[in-house]
Amino acid sequence: MTEEIAFVAFYQKENIYSFNALIGAIEIDEDLKDIVIYYVRGKQDLFKELREIKKKHQLVVLGISFFTTQLWEINTLVKALRKEFSQKIIIIAGGPHPTGDPLGTLLMGFDLVVVGEGEETICDLLKTMKNDKDFDQVKGIGYLSSEGEYNYTGKRAIIDLDMFPPFPLINTQFGAIEITRGCPYICYYCQTPYIMGTQPRHRSVAAICKYVKIMKRENLTDIRFISPNAFSYGSKDGKTIDIKKVEELLLNVRKIINKSGRLFFGSFPSEVRPEHVTKDTIELILKFADNDNIIIGAQSGSQRMLDLCHREHSIEDVINAVEISVDAGLKINVDFIFGLPNENEDDIKKTIEMMEIITKKGAKIHTHAFIPLPQTPFARKKATPINEKFKKVISDLNSRGLAFGEWKKQEKLAIKISQYLRQIRRL
Repeated sequence: MTEEIAFVAFYQKENIYSFNALIGAIEIDEDLKDIVIYYVRGKQDLFKELREIKKKHQLVVLGISFFTTQLWEINTLVKALRKEFSQKIIIIAGGPHPTGDPLGTLLMGFDLVVVGEGEETICDLLKTMKNDKDFDQVKGIGYLSSEGEYNYTGKRAIIDLDMFPPFPLINTQFGAIEITRGCPYICYYCQTPYIMGTQPRHRSVAAICKYVKIMKRENLTDIRFISPNAFSYGSKDGKTIDIKKVEELLLNVRKIINKSGRLFFGSFPSEVRPEHVTKDTIELILKFADNDNIIIGAQSGSQRMLDLCHREHSIEDVINAVEISVDAGLKINVDFIFGLPNENEDDIKKTIEMMEIITKKGAKIHTHAFIPLPQTPFARKKATPINEKFKKVISDLNSRGLAFGEWKKQEKLAIKISQYLRQIRRL
């Protein structure tokens, strides 16, 4: 006898946090207790697993979450899935790229796209399928009509993070705990505020500690957080630091994991903004956390470029952050993006000077190439090869152990993505 519905998560390292949140939401929905969850971790296993899963279930729903940088490999995958399974499985897309480019994603061969946050949307979709109703009444999805026209069912209200677990507890997958969603800084190259909103929402200290205690019972005491800006935790506007709330969080988590556990804050995946690096915030890391480094975003050494990107911080903020961190005994990694739109020779010169200044002070440079992303103000800006002056300096810094990153790989992808996003219709 076949069971009713299977939800299959294509569980890649790039999207584990997204699926942890989605499956955690499915698990707590009383109407979805009979949904069977599967994780499939690799492309080679996906087809084999789907064949077996299809034998056991009346309906198989495959979820694929992906970034724009994964576009071509996912496109190839979906076309192969359609060739083998045709319409015998439902394939749903979600995540940063599908949210930013829903029509292009549907044209790749997906049945539905989840636009924006997925916790409530995926639950409503599965209940609609379970009850054999029309999914066009489900808010937050995009689909193609029988005539090939794009339909969007409308924006869904934002969620309260405390109402949902950060990871699954039945189909167990532990991981980093999302503490903040949304970002008030509308950087023109970044998708976060356009997908998650500009009003920050924080998971409460009590809710965070609940899941830390669960991890502790499983002897998982390396605690990491997900946040667009760790030092903004608890802040109403996301720009003003609430130092008491940050301390409350770190103090209570430390009490749970004790000295035997490790707490990471301000390092991946919870970087911080440069102007929020102060003696007070660094003191909290030294007092409660175990990371020996923090990560900040500078992105450019030209104030003109920072203003054009809508960064809302200064060159001096970056230098101050480096000095404060290094003086406190912390390593500091500083993100730079090369090839930003409208960058001129003077901007390049100032960025090179800036990198030389902060590396002499003890910073390391994390190198990135500008990649246009859908739904951002820079989405249709042309990506160009990295300037030779940058390449020479990066090479020198790399040879001295003062720089790292995958800018070369990103540079090639950026040009392809730029061409793709400038098309009227997609792949």
